[in-house]
Amino acid sequence: MLEVKDISKDYGDFHLRDISFTVSEGEYFIILGPSGAGKTVLLEVIAGLISPDSGRILLNGIDITEWPPERRGLAYVPQNYALFPHMSVHDNIAFGLRLRKLPKAEIEKRVKEIVEVLGIENLLKRKPRTLSGGEQQRVALARALVTEPPLILLDEPFANLDVQTRGRLINEMKRWKKELGFTALHVTHFFEEAVSLGDRVGVMLDGRLVQVGDVGEVFSRPSSERVARFLGFENIIEGTAEGRKLRANGIEIELPTEAHGEVRVGLRPEDVIIFTEPMKTSVRNVLRARVEGIEELGPIVRLRLNASGLAISAFITRSSFIELGISTGKEVYVGFKASALHVF
Repeated sequence: MLEVKDISKDYGDFHLRDISFTVSEGEYFIILGPSGAGKTVLLEVIAGLISPDSGRILLNGIDITEWPPERRGLAYVPQNYALFPHMSVHDNIAFGLRLRKLPKAEIEKRVKEIVEVLGIENLLKRKPRTLSGGEQQRVALARALVTEPPLILLDEPFANLDVQTRGRLINEMKRWKKELGFTALHVTHFFEEAVSLGDRVGVMLDGRLVQVGDVGEVFSRPSSERVARFLGFENIIEGTAEGRKLRANGIEIELPTEAHGEVRVGLRPEDVIIFTEPMKTSVRNVLRARVEGIEELGPIVRLRLNASGLAISAFITRSSFIELGISTGKEVYVGFKASALHVF
């Protein structure tokens, strides 16, 4: 379907370098990266808004690298939605169909079908400025999908929405994808969107696509420490491995696989369990630690812990934090399964 081959672009102080990946028909492909990684520049190159310095873009086997945007037939939804403020919702959605000079009856049929799927029938007569962020997002998607493009490009589609609206639209997007069967290339810095929507994900850091794979594979087996840190492996422990044992700072840690010599392992804060006293558990790794810092993050609390010189970060719920009576300086026990560790 879409093949991006060795795309590079110098754009001001920013550089895209040797980007290659494919998107199959019917696939929902996510490019995940922090702000400034180059995600929007890459989308604009694919859309034809920016010309690459090198590399090729193929659509269904045809080289479209030099084609203007209108000839490519792709649908692009920018982060600000770019709705026409002087037009009604109906006319915004119908705009692309009118450009294609479709018969009026066909236009009305397609508009009716798409607004029913997206649940915005009641908005057709309104102007964009009267809509909420979530409503504007639905209209922008309707305008993009109504033309039945081979590929829809989504630039941080939920970034401007509040947490509740974003969560609701992510769930609805899954339903729309199933009902409409479109192919999407979606860029974001939100992990939730990648996990919930992606068939595959590519991690982009500093203008390079550093890992591509199934969502579960990428999140559980990052290809490097750099990718691991970006994906939430806040705890990186260095030590010497002998088989399935890692020795670090005088502590012995059981590993999920055999390793030898100097290694690093990654552990997510959410995979750390906190006890206030010794207890029987199936968790193989239990360390004694002191609470050195507490950071409140709404319903979640991050604990900064010191276990014999090892710095460990852990997430617990606010209710657990209160029930356990945790405070700075308190001695606790830190537990984590061997399977939660990723060996680099």
